[in-house]
Amino acid sequence: MAAGMVATMALLTCLAAGGLVVGAEEDGGGGGLGRLGSPDYGDALAKAILFFEGQRSGRLPANQRATWRGDSALTDGREENVNLTGGYYDAGDNVKFGYPMAFTVTLLGWSAVEYGAAVAAAGELGNLRAAIRWGADFLLRAHASPTTLYTQVGDGNADHQCWERPEDMDTPRTLYKITADSPGSEAAAEASAALAAAYVALKDDGDTAFSSRLLAASRSLFDFANNYRGSFQSSCPFYCSYSGFQDELLWASAWLFKATRDAKYLDFLTNNQGSSNPVNEFSWDSKYAGAQMLAAQEYLGGRTQLARYKDNLDSFVCALMPNSGNVQIRTTPGGLLFTRDSVNLQYTTTATLVLSIYSRVLKSSGSSGVRCSAATFSPNQISSFATSQVDYILGKNPLGMSYMVGFSTKFPRRIHHRGSSIPSIKVLSRKVTCKEGFSSWFPTSDPNPNIHVGAIVGGPDGNDQFSDNRGDSSHSEPATYINAAFVGACAAAMGQKQVVKLEEPVDNLESMVSTY
Repeated sequence: MAAGMVATMALLTCLAAGGLVVGAEEDGGGGGLGRLGSPDYGDALAKAILFFEGQRSGRLPANQRATWRGDSALTDGREENVNLTGGYYDAGDNVKFGYPMAFTVTLLGWSAVEYGAAVAAAGELGNLRAAIRWGADFLLRAHASPTTLYTQVGDGNADHQCWERPEDMDTPRTLYKITADSPGSEAAAEASAALAAAYVALKDDGDTAFSSRLLAASRSLFDFANNYRGSFQSSCPFYCSYSGFQDELLWASAWLFKATRDAKYLDFLTNNQGSSNPVNEFSWDSKYAGAQMLAAQEYLGGRTQLARYKDNLDSFVCALMPNSGNVQIRTTPGGLLFTRDSVNLQYTTTATLVLSIYSRVLKSSGSSGVRCSAATFSPNQISSFATSQVDYILGKNPLGMSYMVGFSTKFPRRIHHRGSSIPSIKVLSRKVTCKEGFSSWFPTSDPNPNIHVGAIVGGPDGNDQFSDNRGDSSHSEPATYINAAFVGACAAAMGQKQVVKLEEPVDNLESMVSTY
């Protein structure tokens, strides 16, 4: 059967994920702008969480909602007699990278901790907790001994030479790990942070045995990272760290203190704050801003010994806020924070999450805001700017386009994603080979047959332009850590009024945020 005909059949099939019925090029999405001009944040939140079901690896549960997916990678870990099934494929390929997966889980846990009430009000707390648990389960299995953490499953080079659905995958499932002899403190500490965040998010679920495992493994991983120090850069094939491991150690200790209130983790934060640097981004590699945010919460709660973290976090805010006099990250003409022309939305969403949480913490502590060299920003101004970033992603931008698949009526149709771009195994049941995928499905200009609802792509270029080209992975590929940060940022925006009415006048608000 010709590729185009199969794609048409698949498109006309109700794919269930998100309940979309596909029609014309710009039809099919739900949500969009409400009558007051703000996006439907509840719909966006639900779809952002649904995305993770399309990224699942392993045996899928009976309540799987992304029904175009099937079971995959059921023998992962077998070559070393360890069960490494489950977890998430990080982006549009079929490799499981433990370091960014752990960051994803940490961000999801943070979103649940900070905005659980808003997520629950939207009816999505159960789905968010399921997404956290799916990733945390894998991390628990990957921590096979006190000094062993499996950090990757799959040969990334071989995988990137193939265009296959996960269900057809036949590339080597090579295992990579860190040990006492070949350490990777960044990866171990991030996994520690992830499991501590998962513990805080899930501890009231009623599964005390699982919660105990999360906390015990988090402590163990922190000890592994701290006692066997060495950079992941020397022991990784992909997602190598270039910022060093001190940021992850601070990040993990902050999460463990939040989870346990054990003074030794507070002491670690206090004694190592000299290594906490002012930064202008928060990412899978650089965690300083996240650690500073958690420590600043403690500082504003009375632990004044952590003052340096708050000072550095204020610098982070000033680096991002337009008209601050200290801007280091520019905004596009349409108002989007623009860090770099490669998967930029990963940096936008993580920065937006930190700004959202900080504005909330500042407001609850009675703080007047953040003083930069040319302006002082109130908590409401910071949260308004953060909301403008969420709005941009959801369609309030020069192209009038949502960068979340399946949201509104105009969204990316040709995302760089293997499983989405080849018809579901439930529609085309025969195997699609590595070469066939590249010759028949990758190059076509047809829309992807499977609408990967909720996937947020890398985003537009620095001039607010987007080509919707499957071959342009820097702009059209989704990733779990983009969505994970967006979940919290979107929940924060949902807590704002449809039309933001600040408690005090803001003279420069119009120039600070996009008017699209």
